[in-house]
Amino acid sequence: MGGRDGWWRGKSTPAKVETYTRWSFHTFPFVEVAAFALPAFGYVPAPVNWFLFLLVSAHAALGAVTASLTLDWTRGRRPLPVRLLWALGTATVVIAVVSLVVALHGPRGADNGAAAGTVFVGVLSFGIGTLALAVRETRRMVYGVLAAALGAGAVAVPAGVPAPGAAVAAGAVVLAAGFFTFTSAFSVWMLNAVYELDEARETRARLAVAEERLRFGRDLHDVMGRNLAVVALKSELAVQLARRGRPEAVEQMIEVQRIARETQREVREVVRGYREADLRTELAGAQGVLTAAGIDCEVSGPVTGLPAEIQSALGWVVREATTNVLRHGDAGRCAVSLRVAEGRVTLTVENDGAPGTGSGSGTGPAAAEPGRGSGLAGLRERLREVDGVLRAGPAGSDLFRLTAEVPLPPASAPVPAPAPGGSPRPSPTP
Repeated sequence: MGGRDGWWRGKSTPAKVETYTRWSFHTFPFVEVAAFALPAFGYVPAPVNWFLFLLVSAHAALGAVTASLTLDWTRGRRPLPVRLLWALGTATVVIAVVSLVVALHGPRGADNGAAAGTVFVGVLSFGIGTLALAVRETRRMVYGVLAAALGAGAVAVPAGVPAPGAAVAAGAVVLAAGFFTFTSAFSVWMLNAVYELDEARETRARLAVAEERLRFGRDLHDVMGRNLAVVALKSELAVQLARRGRPEAVEQMIEVQRIARETQREVREVVRGYREADLRTELAGAQGVLTAAGIDCEVSGPVTGLPAEIQSALGWVVREATTNVLRHGDAGRCAVSLRVAEGRVTLTVENDGAPGTGSGSGTGPAAAEPGRGSGLAGLRERLREVDGVLRAGPAGSDLFRLTAEVPLPPASAPVPAPAPGGSPRPSPTP
């Protein structure tokens, strides 16, 4: 008993539904024999009763095999058993007609009308219901049921059934075959729906894993990119100072140590998924880092009062833009401006370190083109989360401009505040 329970518990939900569906169809042959073949022994004399029993049993067995293989086809596990379906369709018509004729024209045929009609309708109904498993369109199923009903009425009259009885038989076929056809169609639909839901759940789980990997990679790039650039800059400065015997080299290495510890903390936050960028902090950090690199940095615009999610997204933009100025250009000046107008926040970072100028004092390699790489792609993903857009490209012969625009939610009004790292500055005029 425990083994059977374990076998059932070990199945997935779709597998359980499929097992239930298959065994439901596997019980149909027993229902067909019990409902239409066995009663013949009580109403039809021998040997006609045995003949009807064998015919119905053969039809039920063929229907069970066809149903099993056709269910495999609905799940895409095997080709459609076309020959078997044709065999079942032919057997359904032949067995139904032969059973009707033999029952009506055999011994005591006048007394076998009810039994003959029952077998006739039952065989047709089960056959049509099984064949419906191979049909995908509802309209074709309806046509099949109606065609079977019309055919039953058309065959019953020549076989010796009175016209009223033929009409009753046709109506019974519509009801019974329609019920079994609906059962087949609904079973296949439910089975496919359960599998699709399970596949969707697995896909969602895989997407969640992929999204988390992308988040981790994006955050790690954004956190490590600027910090490593600053570490490289300050280490180079410390080396130059040490070669000249200047005591400031120690201060620079202490700063490198502090940045390394800060980076270590931020990486832990990235791993835990708690890393958020603060716009004011990032603006102050950008101004300090760029100034230390010999780049004149000016920051202007309101900071406070913006929604937290917008501040976080724009904070990442400032961080990535600062990294690009340090690493990918030879800038001497960088201007960061924040403007709020017409329900939108616009952050602009502009520097004169575009390739080919060569006039700045930055330390990054001038051969690298700004705006390329995975950093800006990650920024676009972050801005999309707040319905923002990012534009980056040359702005004249010697300027490179990065612009991020984010719509403000209703009733959001930023409060002017002093620019980070300096005295209050007015917002630039559009």
